[in-house]
This record gives sequence, C-alpha cells and structure tokens, in this order.
Amino acid sequence: MIGGGTDTTAVTLEWALSELVHHPEMMERAQDELDKVVGKQRPVLESDFANLPYLQAIIKENFRLHPAGPILIPHVNTKDTHIMNYKILANTHVLVNIWAIGRDPEVWKNPLEFNPDRFYNSDINVGGSNFNLLPFGSGRRQCPGLNLGQLMVQCGLATILHAFDWSPPPNVKPKDMNMIEASGLATPLIEPLVVIAKPRLPPQVYKPSI
Repeated sequence: MIGGGTDTTAVTLEWALSELVHHPEMMERAQDELDKVVGKQRPVLESDFANLPYLQAIIKENFRLHPAGPILIPHVNTKDTHIMNYKILANTHVLVNIWAIGRDPEVWKNPLEFNPDRFYNSDINVGGSNFNLLPFGSGRRQCPGLNLGQLMVQCGLATILHAFDWSPPPNVKPKDMNMIEASGLATPLIEPLVVIAKPRLPPQVYKPSI
C-alpha cells in the first residue's frame, strides 16, 4: 500500500501545485482560506481540513482532471452482468477509464478547464459513491489506500501552500507553463515542475517540534 501510494501521491501533488502556479488567483484564494482558518503562527493540522472547503475543492478538481492512474486496476466480474444495453460475460477483464470520465463533456461543463469551484461546498466525494469521480475506484475492490492517500494529499498540499508562496522561474509567465501530461500507467507532467518557493510564515513556525 505504501509502495503503490508513493508515486501516485507525488504525481497528484505535482499536478495540484502546477495548476495553482498556472492559476495564481486560485493559489491566492487557497492561501487566504488557510490564513483565516490556521493563521500564520502555527503549521496546518489534520483537524483543520474540515474547515478548508476551497482546498478540498482543489483536490477534487485535481483528481478529476489529473488522475494519477488514468485507468483503474483491472477487475473481473464473477457472473454475467447487464449494463445498459451491454452483456458482460462472466470472467471478463474490466478496465475503467477514469481519465475519460473526468473529461467527458456530457458529465462536466468545460471539462478541460481546471475549475475548483465546480466542487466548492459540493456533496460529491472521492469515496466511490459518485461514479463521475472515481480516483480510488468503488465498491469492495476499491483502493485500500483511499483514506491514507486522501490524507497525504490534503496534508501535503495544505502544508506547502500555507508555508510558501510559489511562482515560476524568472522569465516564465504562469500562462506559459508547460501543462502537457505524459502517457503511461501514471500521468505525470511531461516536464518536471520547476518553481520558486518563498517563505510566507514567521521563522519559528518552520522549526520542527520536539
């Protein structure tokens, strides 16, 4: 579970930060929310996540547009099944393309646009009950690392946004960033993200607690 969650979590965080650097107004809004809930005198805690609806919306939108695994792990149905007008025979290998679901214009308005507001204060969750957003799959065979993976992404993104301002390298404008994804079992950026971090909290907040 730890091995499977390492690369996917890293890819997810890289995409989320890329989109926020690409859309600096969204980063500013997320940081304003963090400052109101957390303040600038302490680090982000797990107990803060429930009070950060815009951060949660960013994470859901990132799962939708940039799933770390574009195709879910293959499943096999144990008996003949009818879905709509299709008959799926028993022992058929079933592959679910969540990359395509997340970009389906019949499901999402402006599907190629990164827009966290579509999930702001939304009841849609990533637990498998909403079939238009399935980053961890659904049912009894969904990813066993769902809770851990979701927590790691929340903690990682909240911490880096709260602690630092992020910007592209000199002479690179946010709108000119390369947002093309690579193909494969995972879908990282085709070029590794290069950004500049600037501390935004008092120095004592960065000291590790003993």
